[in-house]
Amino acid sequence: ISALLASLAAIVLIIAIAIPLGLLSKDFDDRASNIIEGVSKIVAAICIGQLSIKWPKWLGYYASKKIKDGRLVEGLSMKSIKFNVAWNIWREVAEVGVFLIPFFLDQDALIEIPLSSVIGIVVGLISGLGIYYASMNMDDKFWLTVFLSSVTGLLSTGLFTGGCHKFEMVGWGSTPVVWKLEGKFWDQNRLPMTIFKPFGYSSTRTVLHMVCFWSWLFSLIALHFWKYKKSQEIFAQRKAEAEREEILKEEVDEETAGTPREMSQKNDEASDSGLKLSLNA
Repeated sequence: ISALLASLAAIVLIIAIAIPLGLLSKDFDDRASNIIEGVSKIVAAICIGQLSIKWPKWLGYYASKKIKDGRLVEGLSMKSIKFNVAWNIWREVAEVGVFLIPFFLDQDALIEIPLSSVIGIVVGLISGLGIYYASMNMDDKFWLTVFLSSVTGLLSTGLFTGGCHKFEMVGWGSTPVVWKLEGKFWDQNRLPMTIFKPFGYSSTRTVLHMVCFWSWLFSLIALHFWKYKKSQEIFAQRKAEAEREEILKEEVDEETAGTPREMSQKNDEASDSGLKLSLNA
């Protein structure tokens, strides 16, 4: 129910944005369209960058630090699970609307939305089933985690670079061209190289392109490294707490039943007493 309500809320929001944009798109010039598309790509880059950080956490390589009554706790309550499911479903569905904003501004591109949505659903289902199968059947999920984080991290980097380039196209900080690859094969708007366009590829590279690409990529890598170090500290703290609890449990058991040496002495004394009684008899 939480997932369904979240999806419906996101769809209503998308429709509420799409209708005004579709009606007003005739009054928008290329400058306004590029600005809106640039903003939508940067927002999508932030969301997918967060997804890149989430993969190791979901697969158990990053820890989530939650404090309750001054102690680390693991696991989620049912209330937390419902909130996380609803929030992430809403965010991902709403993110689709962000991706579609450039299409809402182009009347001719509106007919591409149904076809692209079908392709996206098919690709999403196949990818989701593949990830689920791999996560359920792989004992070591390290390389699966690296692959998923890398793909989503590169996608986030490409979207951020493309969004900033849109601002460059409208004249906000135009920078010199570093290189330009000639030929139809290298054109980012034609197959096969258009496949790599979402990951930051462009046949024409400006200074802004390069600065945005490498700065965003290294920022994600630095964030992953920070999360990894913090997770190692949390895992070590949890291990130390588990060891302390085990020692305390053993001490309580010994106090309740006596130490092994005391129990052995008591058994020996009982055996000697029984032997003496038998001899006297």
